[in-house]
Amino acid sequence: MSDVLVLRAIQGNAKTLNLNSKKLKRVPKAVGKLTSLSILQLQNNSIATLPCEVESLNNLTELNIGNNVLEEVPVVLKHLKSLRKLHLFGNRIEKIPCSVFDGLRNLVLLNLNNNNIWEIPPDIQWLINLEQLSLNNNKLKNLPLELCFLEKLSELQLSNNNLTTLPPEFCLLANLTKLRVSRNCLNELPEGIHKLRKLRVIDVAGNQLKMFPATFNELLLDELYCEDNPFLQKKLVPSIQDEEILSLKEITARYILKELRVRLSEVRVAITRYPEVRIMLSEASMCALCGKGFLNIWLECVKFVNIRKEMKITSKINTIPVRALLCSYKCFNQQGHDYYGVAVP
Repeated sequence: MSDVLVLRAIQGNAKTLNLNSKKLKRVPKAVGKLTSLSILQLQNNSIATLPCEVESLNNLTELNIGNNVLEEVPVVLKHLKSLRKLHLFGNRIEKIPCSVFDGLRNLVLLNLNNNNIWEIPPDIQWLINLEQLSLNNNKLKNLPLELCFLEKLSELQLSNNNLTTLPPEFCLLANLTKLRVSRNCLNELPEGIHKLRKLRVIDVAGNQLKMFPATFNELLLDELYCEDNPFLQKKLVPSIQDEEILSLKEITARYILKELRVRLSEVRVAITRYPEVRIMLSEASMCALCGKGFLNIWLECVKFVNIRKEMKITSKINTIPVRALLCSYKCFNQQGHDYYGVAVP
């Protein structure tokens, strides 16, 4: 029956071909003669591989091979340079060959949900036009740094994996609007996530988060899902320490950071001659209370943010803990602020 459908498509110079649910174990090689084909549907079959003749489909823009028995992403796909949408969900894929992404630079949607993928190759950076990436229900433990180079990525779905961290460079995804990483093993979110000014939806439910990163409440979110995390609770613990001994490096760094804020300071000119110092100071933080800069984390605190009032969004959880750093116990012991020290159990 499938051969008949392909023959008819060849005779009619078809632009689309639907071979869904035809009990196929192989794709007819004659498909390669459909050089005008734009959309090919192969969903719900028992296909384990694709024939090399598929590389002739130069005009193919959408390919659906969902719910089959593929064990790896077919390398032949790298020849489909016009492909924009690729669905590979519901297979048995464990491996993604590195070379396959190099030819898919026009891809805007990649769906790899419900597979057994444990690693994404660094070559994913070649998907320079990718806007939607779905890898729900896989076995990922980490993400490559190169994923953060996908400048056009707007939707990233990674729920139901084994992720423990997200790359620190995550803030490079400037066009990201939706992030779904529920039911993983995340202990924290990247500190720079507040820089994603287009981010509107975050789903981090069912992880191991104790607090959100600093200035998280500055995000302009429409939706936040964060239930089933072991968040810190508000418990008053007084501090009995009011002084600290700073290292010479810390004292020097704080002085330089202070001088850099003075417009006519000679330090601003002199530091241009010391690139290693600039690199070191680039890792500095700012005190959430007094606003002064400091190099090392001196006192980790938390602020409990009412997301209904401060972020103007509705969630099952009304208050979330947001990380804050203070430069000294002197600041922490001031009266009237709403920062809580993170007590070690």
